Amino acid sequence: MGAAMRRIHVGNALSAFGLGFTVPYLYVYVAQVRGLGPMTAGMVLAVFAVAALIVLPLAGRAIVRRGALPVLLAALLTAAIGSLSLGLSASAATVLLSAAALGAGQAVMQPALATMIVDCSGPETRSRAFALQFFLQNLGLGVGGLIGGHLVDPTRAGSFTLLFAIEAVMFLLLVVVMFTVRMPRSPRIDGTPAQSVKGSWKQLLGNRAMVQLCVLGFVLFFACYGQFESGLSAYGVEAAGISTSTLGTALAANTLVIVVAQFAVLRFVERRKRSRVIASVGLIWAVAWAVAGYAGLGGASQEMATAAFVSTYALFGLGEAMLSPTLAPLVADLAPTGMAGQYNSAFALVKQLALAVGPAVGGPMAASLHAPYIVVFLLFSLGITVLALRLGRRLTAVQDQPSAAGSRVVAQGGTEQAPAPA
Repeated sequence: MGAAMRRIHVGNALSAFGLGFTVPYLYVYVAQVRGLGPMTAGMVLAVFAVAALIVLPLAGRAIVRRGALPVLLAALLTAAIGSLSLGLSASAATVLLSAAALGAGQAVMQPALATMIVDCSGPETRSRAFALQFFLQNLGLGVGGLIGGHLVDPTRAGSFTLLFAIEAVMFLLLVVVMFTVRMPRSPRIDGTPAQSVKGSWKQLLGNRAMVQLCVLGFVLFFACYGQFESGLSAYGVEAAGISTSTLGTALAANTLVIVVAQFAVLRFVERRKRSRVIASVGLIWAVAWAVAGYAGLGGASQEMATAAFVSTYALFGLGEAMLSPTLAPLVADLAPTGMAGQYNSAFALVKQLALAVGPAVGGPMAASLHAPYIVVFLLFSLGITVLALRLGRRLTAVQDQPSAAGSRVVAQGGTEQAPAPA
């Protein structure tokens, strides 16, 4: 890694550490510590999603026009202000406004950092760069959540104010780190039309492979991440009799698998076609849902049900470790020159939509319709496999498997361009 990439990864770790400090305790803080009730707490979580959906379409154009670094700095300052004001807020109005600022800043960080990784990496190193990013994000979230849990005290509002203040400091520290980054010039390919740099949503929607990837991404996030803290946890409690402490163990198992397996999985992924890797993730997650079905519907003992439920989260973690060096680099390789910011923002928008719809659909179903819930999401996982194989037919050979390229061919926007002669 170059100096710029090292600083970007430090930034990823710091931002994840700060988020891990506060996100798990946000509901308790608003509903109980500030005494604003579960309705306001639910609205705060909704505001996070709405703010992301509003700013992400604008973030892509801003990254293309201004560059990823200035957009990231603006997002970090916005998030720091939102975090600090959230820790000081006592009324519903100020809490919601602060949550909107924090949610908007957090949402823009993701495509900005992803675009910076694209600019600082090449086809040979991109998968490893995104795998390391995912590793550091999970490690930061886990460590931040663990430390934050020992600092908070539901009987003292000041302990939560300290928590949000530390998160704001993490964002400001990241601003200082990012100021030291010297970004390389974005690569340019001879013969690329000038208008491709300016980009537009119309141009993006005209890229059939990218549209198919967005549909696939929506199903991926809807069937996995959108169920972690809502549907799957509700199913575990209601159908499998899982305790809240076991839910924490299951989430820890998910993170542990990602941290332990990430780089071992990377070696496997780098030698395979990306479309087939994603297809295999769909099969792994189908097995995970079948195991979850056994935990709640199989009539097993409580010990076996608990082991099966924890195994479900571990299997999801294995699939996530396979996706981290696959999805983000594929988005970058599909983007025409200069359009990585627009494409990263579009994919982040799809993710936010899935994370907003997933809990709304899965939560109520998991709480009362246990068997249909398992069947529906098992079928969604098999649908991931089908969609991934269909996407593979539209990708070029280099986009689907960069490591197998016999020569240095640059794939952009669904077309292959031969390298310039020496």
